[in-house]
This record gives sequence, C-alpha cells and structure tokens, in this order.
Amino acid sequence: MSTTPTSPSWTWCYDRVIPTEDAAGRQILSDVLTQLEAEHWPQRDIFSIHLAMEEALVNAIQHGNRLDRRKQVHMRCCLGPDLIRIEIADEGAGFDPGALPDPTCPEQLHSPCGRGVMLMRAFMSRVQYNATGNRVVLEKDRSKGNP
Repeated sequence: MSTTPTSPSWTWCYDRVIPTEDAAGRQILSDVLTQLEAEHWPQRDIFSIHLAMEEALVNAIQHGNRLDRRKQVHMRCCLGPDLIRIEIADEGAGFDPGALPDPTCPEQLHSPCGRGVMLMRAFMSRVQYNATGNRVVLEKDRSKGNP
C-alpha cells in the first residue's frame, strides 16, 4: 500500500488490513496509541494523533466502504523519534476533499460534513489524499513544533 521506502529512522512499523467494522478500527487505534505512549510521546501529540486517526478510520469504514463488510481497510503506520506517518486506505470510490464545504461557514454550522477532515488538518503536520480520494496520509512531525 505504501509508496514510502523503508526508512532506517523508523523505530516501529505496523501494517494491518481490517474488516469494515468500527471495532476493528478501534483496536488498531488502540495499538498505535499504546506504542506512542511506550515511546514517550507527549500527551498533547498523542491526543492530536488519536483524534486525526480516529476520524480517518471512521471516514474509511463508514463513508469510504459504506459499512460494506465485503470491503477492507488498509492501514500502515510508521513511527520514528519525531515523526509518525499513518496511511489509511479504503476500497470505496473515493471523494474530492477539495469539494467539501467549509464547516466553519455560517450555513454549514449545523452540518457534520467536512468536520473530520478539518480536524485532521488542524491537528496533524500534513494531511494528503491520493487522486482518487480513497487513501489519506497523516503525518505528525514533532521536530517542527507543528500543531
């Protein structure tokens, strides 16, 4: 799934293919958070990663795969001393993240559409989608003092 070459600076990598089920998403989220704590990442960063990764997993399971149990979610996480890189891909048709309405506009305040993507962008150093819109890369770089 990943196009990133293996980096000698990664201290931990985790690849999983899970069924389209919320419980499976919660388990891999828990595994990643446990590893962040074991590597002594600050609670502020763990909170940010938790929120962003949870939103990405929910989007893949519920919106991408539309809860279709015949489809799977692919997740790869690599962790280094100051960088975490998470890739989450679903088997759905994808979407155009640029076409999402701005959830902070007055006419969108009561609509949940776009809030998860906005939160991911607010809490991570980088959020990038593939051209199809069914794979997202989340990065948190502690060395740059990002959100």
